[in-house]
Amino acid sequence: MILTLTPNPSIDRTVTLAGPLVRGAVQRLETVTSQGGGKGVNISRAAVAAGLATVAVIPAAEDDPFVVGLQHDGIETCPVPPAGPVRVNLAITEPDGTTTKLNSPGPTVTAGVLDGMAAGLLALAGEADWVVLAGSLPPGAPAGWYAELVTALRDTSARVAVDTSEEALAALVAALPGAAPDLMKPNGEELASLTGADPERLESDPRAVARAAADLVGRGVGAVLATLGGRGAVLVTGEGAWFASSPPIDVVSTVGAGDSSLFGYLLGDVRGLGPADRLALGVAYGSAAAGLPGTTIPTPTQAHPEQATVRPLDLQTESTP
Repeated sequence: MILTLTPNPSIDRTVTLAGPLVRGAVQRLETVTSQGGGKGVNISRAAVAAGLATVAVIPAAEDDPFVVGLQHDGIETCPVPPAGPVRVNLAITEPDGTTTKLNSPGPTVTAGVLDGMAAGLLALAGEADWVVLAGSLPPGAPAGWYAELVTALRDTSARVAVDTSEEALAALVAALPGAAPDLMKPNGEELASLTGADPERLESDPRAVARAAADLVGRGVGAVLATLGGRGAVLVTGEGAWFASSPPIDVVSTVGAGDSSLFGYLLGDVRGLGPADRLALGVAYGSAAAGLPGTTIPTPTQAHPEQATVRPLDLQTESTP
């Protein structure tokens, strides 16, 4: 079972433009879609599509349309009393796949709301193969909250994956090795924020990405899956490092692609695949998501890991300029 926590869930509204976005202009929309989301929710949605058991822990009232909608989609939920209504995020997608995201902050949480989410998570963690802590922290949450949860989850049998950014990511790394998760999934920009490297330069050099990820593994993290958008992804574990290029795809929307990559990796792990094959499945899922509209999550039949090219990386070799 994959147990997910989304402490700052969202109603993801995606609008598709007929032409490029023009600031200050009046533009017509081709489509408008709306779906309950957030990183952890997206991973639970992918698990349902793949036939894996999952529970999504979310701060929302039991009768909230957000929760009802997830349950209608087959996602088992563990709602805990929230601090306020679920936020709304807007994604604007242009014909070439360029996506502009406008994310609202969400309600300010209290210690009681955080304690409720932690209690719900810990009560279910013993049944889970993986616990995924995903997304931004809501206003009012201490930056080190994910690090506290990782530490608490060590008393359970579940492995822990974390996908976050900004202050929460920095606080987690600062708490290593004491709060080291089994898996971290930064993107290139997030990894660059930890190293001080230029994001574009880092993302263009898989060995540089692998070296940055290897530093985290050396500090106690079990594995690092670094997603690089259309370039592919890098995986570093205690066994080695690998780079996978993305299968060719016509990009429609990049929303949720990183979440799909993380799920593909977890699915590969649950299936007992080796590191390189887990990476290929993760890249295939992310690529498939980028070829679908809005926040549509791919099914296993839409992901083609055989089209991903995986090669090992020698971290002793000099990086490509």
